[in-house]
Amino acid sequence: MTLQSEPRRRLLLGAGLAALLPSAWAQTGWPAKPVRIISPYTAGGLGDILPRALASVLQPRIGQPVLVDNKPGASQVLGAQAAMRSEPDGLTLFWASTTSMAINPIAQKKLPYDPLKDFAPIAICFTAPLYLIVRPSLPVKSVQELVAYARANPGKVTFASGGNGSTNHLAGELFAQQAGVKMLHVPYKGAGGAITDLMAGTVDIMFEGNGVEYARKGQLRALAVASNKRTRAAPELPTIAEAGVPGCEVGVWFGLAAPAATPQPLVERIATEVQHALVDPELARRLPDVEITPSTPQQMAAQVRADTAKWRKVIAAANVTFD
Repeated sequence: MTLQSEPRRRLLLGAGLAALLPSAWAQTGWPAKPVRIISPYTAGGLGDILPRALASVLQPRIGQPVLVDNKPGASQVLGAQAAMRSEPDGLTLFWASTTSMAINPIAQKKLPYDPLKDFAPIAICFTAPLYLIVRPSLPVKSVQELVAYARANPGKVTFASGGNGSTNHLAGELFAQQAGVKMLHVPYKGAGGAITDLMAGTVDIMFEGNGVEYARKGQLRALAVASNKRTRAAPELPTIAEAGVPGCEVGVWFGLAAPAATPQPLVERIATEVQHALVDPELARRLPDVEITPSTPQQMAAQVRADTAKWRKVIAAANVTFD
């Protein structure tokens, strides 16, 4: 994630005053109806929990219910299409992510939408960092030791993922490229099976969002976080850059986008409300393992472009194929 901390500090400074003022939406009489967030994720997972958490702090500000409508399928394409075809009135928004906005355009040759032509970015809201975790019996206790071990055993260190083209797969490829090592990718049909085999010692390493939890239970060992800064969940863990391998920042971000024809002034007003909702202390308390990363529409658009370019380069260099 390349978003800087300064915008968040400005939001924090202004949040107290903003809470005392009438909402921009209330002042204009908008929205007159409930707001719907189309999520391309199934119920119960992180991609579903996060928009519901945002909705809980957003709806008191706007004076209307904020509802989450799950439309999973086709690697998030079904939800994206439903949102893209909605009226550009700010009442239907899309729960966008790294996958739908930056990876799908590379992975799917006939993707029926263009992230920046068919959508108007509103704000990145959350980032779920990936942790570098290893099997307990692997004889390494730091990133540098892992790099040395991989160099001494070229092509023999295995890294697991939830499938070809998944975020944890691409994270492993990026790490190998940045560290100058050769590792063997072992794809699974979902992250669950990969983690099970990692704990059993069948594979060696993995990049995983829930890595800290497994490390705390003693089931796996966490070496570092693939982020540009240490996380709230595990401040004791260094970033991979701090540990000696720069350029390995990987996180799954989530945010809001609107249909492309949504008027820009309306996009900006929605973004302002979302930004102020995100600094609600209750949100940080409810989501201790996720980084809250509010952005502007312009920052979100820049992030989409940067991530697409980064992953296109990684995918080409590693000759990644998609399931």
